[in-house]
Amino acid sequence: MGRLAEVVSEQSSEKCKTFVFMGEGYTLGNSLVAVISQNPDVEFCACFVNHPAEGNIYLRIQAKNGKAIDILRKGLQDFEKICDHTLETFNNAYEQFKTSKDMFVDNT
Repeated sequence: MGRLAEVVSEQSSEKCKTFVFMGEGYTLGNSLVAVISQNPDVEFCACFVNHPAEGNIYLRIQAKNGKAIDILRKGLQDFEKICDHTLETFNNAYEQFKTSKDMFVDNT
């Protein structure tokens, strides 16, 4: 079984869906909500946990335009770009720090 599933309910439609991320928590959930909420096609986006012992995060997306699954897909892609940029920025800063630190070390 995958780590992502769709909750099927009477309130589901192409524009309104709840997704379950298994083995994840609020760190991923809140980050995705922040990214997805910036999409102009999103009417509502929130995450919740049914029970802390369950270890799953539920993400609810309601679209103004388009399909909720497409909005989730774009949100995941945008979040991946943010993570890649953050990692690259950190690694560059770390390398600069190491270089500057080596310049000031007295080797005598």
